[in-house]
Amino acid sequence: MASERYLAIHGHFYQPPRENPWTGEIEPEYTAHPYANWNERIAHECYQANLHNYARMSFNFAPSLLGWLEKKSPKTYQAILAADQESQALFGQGSAMAMPYGHLILPLTRARDRKTLILWGIRDFERRFRREPAGMWLPETAVDLPTLESLAEAGIRFTLLSPHQGAAARRIGEPDWKEFPSGSLPPQMAYRAALPSGKSLSLFFFDGPISKGIAFEGLLKNGDDLLRRFLGAFRAEDPTPQLVHAATDGETFGHHQRFGEKGLGHLLSAAANQGTVRLMNFAGFLDRHPPAWEVRILEKSSWSCAHGIERWRSDCGCHAASHRNWNQAWRAPLREALDELKVKLDRCYEEKAAALFRDPWDARDRAIEIFQDPSPESLLRFLAESGCREPAEKERALAVKLLELQRCALLMFTSCGWFFDDLAGLETILILRYAGRAIQLAQEVSGEPLLTDFLSKLALAKSNRSRYLNGRVLFEKQVKPNFYRS
Repeated sequence: MASERYLAIHGHFYQPPRENPWTGEIEPEYTAHPYANWNERIAHECYQANLHNYARMSFNFAPSLLGWLEKKSPKTYQAILAADQESQALFGQGSAMAMPYGHLILPLTRARDRKTLILWGIRDFERRFRREPAGMWLPETAVDLPTLESLAEAGIRFTLLSPHQGAAARRIGEPDWKEFPSGSLPPQMAYRAALPSGKSLSLFFFDGPISKGIAFEGLLKNGDDLLRRFLGAFRAEDPTPQLVHAATDGETFGHHQRFGEKGLGHLLSAAANQGTVRLMNFAGFLDRHPPAWEVRILEKSSWSCAHGIERWRSDCGCHAASHRNWNQAWRAPLREALDELKVKLDRCYEEKAAALFRDPWDARDRAIEIFQDPSPESLLRFLAESGCREPAEKERALAVKLLELQRCALLMFTSCGWFFDDLAGLETILILRYAGRAIQLAQEVSGEPLLTDFLSKLALAKSNRSRYLNGRVLFEKQVKPNFYRS
C-alpha cells in the first residue's frame, strides 16, 4: 500500500521593530520609496499579496510585525487571524506558529531573558490567535539544548530546524545512534529530542535543497516545477508516512522575489488537486504521526551562519553583500558593549523594582499584559497582582519606566543589528536606539550615569565606511538627539 504523503511549506514573516522607541512611530525610510517605510512597502508586496495562501501553508509572524499590521493594516491583520481559523478546519490544527517576542539569538541570551522572551511570545500569540501555540519558530533557527529546554518548559510541542542542525538519530528504543554528515538527516519525518530535564520536544528538519531553491534559485517562477521537486523528495521505498516540507523567509513570496506569492499559490493549489499528496501543517502531522525516531542536535547552530552562531558576535566570514574590502570585526565590540550594558541595566531594574514588585523578574515575565493593554485599569490590575496594591501616581510612573527599560534592554539585542555588512547600517542604528532609550530610562529612575562607559566601549566598533566612523560617533549622531524628545 502506498504510504501517506504530505506536503508543507513554512513562511517566517518578520520585520525588525522599526519604531523609534521614544515616539512609538516608524520614521521615514527613504530607501523604501515610494512608500514611507519598509514595513509599508513589504506589506503591499508580500503580506497583503499572500492573503489567499496563509490558510494552506504554515507560517509565523513576529509579534513586532503583527503589532504594526494591527495598527496600520487592520484588514491584512484580521485576514491573517482568520487564515489560522480556516487552517484548523483544513488540518485539525492551526497553521500559525508562535515566535519569541524579539528576534534575538536565544543561545546567546541568559536563561532568565530567554524565558521572558518565550513567555511574551506565547502570551502575544494567545491574545491574537485565541488559542495556545503548538509550535514556536526560533529566530535564525538558532538552537542549543537550553533553548529547547526553555521551549518545552513553556509547553511548546515542536519547532523547525535546518537539516544541517541534526547531528545523529536513532529509532526510539534502539541503542545505537547513526551519525549524519551536515545536511544529510532525512527530513521526511518528525523527530523527538529527549532533553536532560526529562522533557521532550518534537523537531522537524526542513528539506534543505528545496528551501534553498525557493529562496535563492528561482524555483518560485514555475509552480509546476516546484511541485515536481517536492514530489521527487519522497522516498519511494519507504512505506511509512512522510512529510516533505520547506521553510524560508516569508518575504520571499512577493518582496524578495517579485510575484513569488503567485508561484506559492500555484504550488498550493496544484498540490491540493494532485491526488497523491495532501497539504498539511506540522501540528496536524504530529497529531497523526508522532515521532518514531529521536535526534541529537548540532549545538549552537543556526540556518544562516556556517559557523554556528558566530555571525552575531564575531567576524566569522558570513556577510550579506560583496564588499571585498569590508570586514565585520565591529560585531564583537558591539556585542561586548551591549552585554556589559545589559548587566548594569538589570542591576538598576532589580534594585528599583524590588520596592514595587513582590518578585521583579516574575513581574517582568508578566509585563506583556501592560504592553498589550497600556490602559490605567490594566496597569493598576498588574501592579496589584505584583504586590503593589495601592500605588501612588509616582509609583505607577516608576513601574512603567522600569518595565519599558527592560523591554528596550531586550530589543537592543535584535539579531538584525549584527547580520549585515557594516556597523552603520539601518538595522544596527535601530538596536542602538533601543540601547539609548534603556540608558535614558535607567538614568531617570536611578540617576546612574551609564552612557559614558557605554560610548567608550562602542568606540571600539569601527565602520567600514570611514576610518572616522565608529559606534560612538554613530550613537552620538543617530541616537543621542532622541534624548531630548522626552
